[in-house]
Amino acid sequence: MRLKNCYKTEDFRKLAKRRLPSPIFHYIDGGADDEVTLRRNSESFDTCDLVPNVLAGHDKVDTTVQVLGQRLSFPLFMAPTAMQRLFHHEGERALAKAADKLGTMFGVSTIGTLSIEELGAYTDAAKFFQIYVHHDPAMTSDLINRCKEAKFDALALTVDAIVAGNRERDYITGMTTPPKLTPRSLLSFALHQGWTLNYLLRERFELPNIAKYLKEGSAAHSSVLQYLDTHLKRSIDWDDAAQMVEEWGGPFAIKGVMSVDDARRCVDVGASAIMVSNHGGRQLDGSRSPFDQLDAIVDAVGGQIEIILDGGVRRGTHVLKALAKGATACSGGRMYLYALAGAGSAGVERAMSLLKAEIERDMILMGCRSLSELKPSMLASRC
Repeated sequence: MRLKNCYKTEDFRKLAKRRLPSPIFHYIDGGADDEVTLRRNSESFDTCDLVPNVLAGHDKVDTTVQVLGQRLSFPLFMAPTAMQRLFHHEGERALAKAADKLGTMFGVSTIGTLSIEELGAYTDAAKFFQIYVHHDPAMTSDLINRCKEAKFDALALTVDAIVAGNRERDYITGMTTPPKLTPRSLLSFALHQGWTLNYLLRERFELPNIAKYLKEGSAAHSSVLQYLDTHLKRSIDWDDAAQMVEEWGGPFAIKGVMSVDDARRCVDVGASAIMVSNHGGRQLDGSRSPFDQLDAIVDAVGGQIEIILDGGVRRGTHVLKALAKGATACSGGRMYLYALAGAGSAGVERAMSLLKAEIERDMILMGCRSLSELKPSMLASRC
């Protein structure tokens, strides 16, 4: 599999599997428990069909959308994911390049591998920072102030990861804390020399946004779990969210919202957007897919807050289905992570360009001039 032969997410997945040592690939690819929710996130889009209008009399479409204070050229952006330089040495720089070139937005994880300051200076592309609530309010405030100084455009509070999900693939492959090197995993690292040499010889792997809070600054997986176990507040509540909205003072999303009641509370605390998300199926297995839950959330808070469907997106038609249900935009992780792991910035740009082209082409085929013309009447349920 070569990059030029990749046309869909599954193609990029195969490319990533070929390049990455097995423990690293399965860390990206896996979900929690039996991975029911992981599979359902994408399969749920197949439960309804698009119903196009024809003879629309146009051959050009407007796919621009306003989300989190940013005007994007198409309604799909890159969600924040942790430890990106573990997958490819370019890491977040690859996302920044693609977002800048294609006119979209990318998210930066608290557990990212380039600092807030470096990314702020590196790119003017639309970007937002993903944050948690910490036991020590000073840690949270420090990260918020750093984002303000680096001119990040928005903040997203992740609320569905107060404990790590049960990712059993990691136990099998040795991606545990401490890492469990088995004969099989050692062989995999040895056979994937390109990845191994890049990891050993390029700039040192670090987690700069949280480094000063850690005793183990460069041991990737152990550092992450040490940070999660030691510093994150598990008993977060709506007062914590409201305080962060006020402290940030700009476009603010709450990521990990799945229930109607929680969506209403997001409106109440002054959030700009909700990211309807189950953390890519990596947390609570058996939970509902974002697409399946979209109708109920749109019915409850549509028009009061931006609604971002996060997770499971693999095709441009998936985006159109979500927008027809009432979502403002969509985001995702694996849709670009496989491409990053397989080919760095060239891979991310190709993956996102293909999805952008699909959205534009599918809009023409749907007979829609703009995203606002996508309506629930253009969907037919198979249930």
